[in-house]
Amino acid sequence: MPDVIPADSVGLVTPQIAKFETSLDLSCGQTLSSYQLVYETYGTLNEDASNAILICHALSGDHHAAGFHSMDDKKPGWWDSAIGPNKAIDTNEFFVIALNNLGGCCGSTGPTSINPDTGKRWEADFPMVTVEDWVESQARLADLLGIQTFAAIIGGSLGGMQVLEWSIRYPDRLKSAVLIASAPKLSTQNIAFNEVARQSIRRDPEFFDGNYLGNEAIPTNGLGLARMLGHITYLSDDAMGAKFGRQMRNDTYQYNYDIEFEVESYLRYQGEAFTKRFDANTYMLMTKALDYFDPASKTDNDLAKALSHTRCEFLLVSFTTDWRFAPERSEEIVNALIKAGKPVSYAKIEAAEGHDAFLFPIPRYMAVLNTFLTRVSNNLTTEAK
Repeated sequence: MPDVIPADSVGLVTPQIAKFETSLDLSCGQTLSSYQLVYETYGTLNEDASNAILICHALSGDHHAAGFHSMDDKKPGWWDSAIGPNKAIDTNEFFVIALNNLGGCCGSTGPTSINPDTGKRWEADFPMVTVEDWVESQARLADLLGIQTFAAIIGGSLGGMQVLEWSIRYPDRLKSAVLIASAPKLSTQNIAFNEVARQSIRRDPEFFDGNYLGNEAIPTNGLGLARMLGHITYLSDDAMGAKFGRQMRNDTYQYNYDIEFEVESYLRYQGEAFTKRFDANTYMLMTKALDYFDPASKTDNDLAKALSHTRCEFLLVSFTTDWRFAPERSEEIVNALIKAGKPVSYAKIEAAEGHDAFLFPIPRYMAVLNTFLTRVSNNLTTEAK
């Protein structure tokens, strides 16, 4: 917990709730008659509402991207290293919005919310949501906040997919797009990882076909296993080796199935901690949204054609040891943008942290992000004159 709020922090923040009574037609064919989104803002919106940045979160992210909710918080928001006064995403210059996506479990309408038609929790009856649905709901939030065009929309991993969809769906509503450690669609291997994670949850006897809360149960074993599997894919072999090696709890093998290696302890802790803050149905929804995303499928698998109507400037960032969304996946997008004649910058960052590198304040990574956004800020100043 902070004894004193750091000078470069956005400080104490309070989540806000946006309620929507206009129905939302979803990609799956179902409709939400009403819903709410929880979000936080950092910085000040300028007079013409031109300095807004939208942060799109990844699989297990939420709206709490920076700052502290109280002085008792043990740690700040998940991207506090990048968002704040004089940081890469400078809140002296920008008005930053971070939200919890539809289907989430941190306050936005999702499986743990009450279904207005039944008076009970949605649970397994909550409809499937997609990246396209998220972008549509985010655009409605922007409308509510009086923001017609974003100075930038930024996201890592699954968040980067949302940024890509924004550039295609609403080309006139963003001036720059930042995709970090992302991909134009999942590889077969990544879909396979997601399916193993979902099956871990579904086969937990406490899952009850997704209606576990009504049965006063939580599939902690399955959700914990899903998180353990995911966590392995987020780290690099080098990072795991450097952090744990073959460190053991005891000097000699115990020849049993209890924890013997420190990496086993770490993964079990990560799995257990995750079950206390995340919902299993939401985890399954989010992984399916990842699986479904493929904008080029609508243009005969021609990504350049899918991006042909985009009007923003792009920055793509990848990390050398990221094998979940390898640099080659970012380069697919870069090459498609070049083929489509679109302005794009690209940086491949040397990093040992694997896919999770996008969450760390790696100096060159932060410098690239800061340089790009400084140019965005300067352009806003020039346009205002």
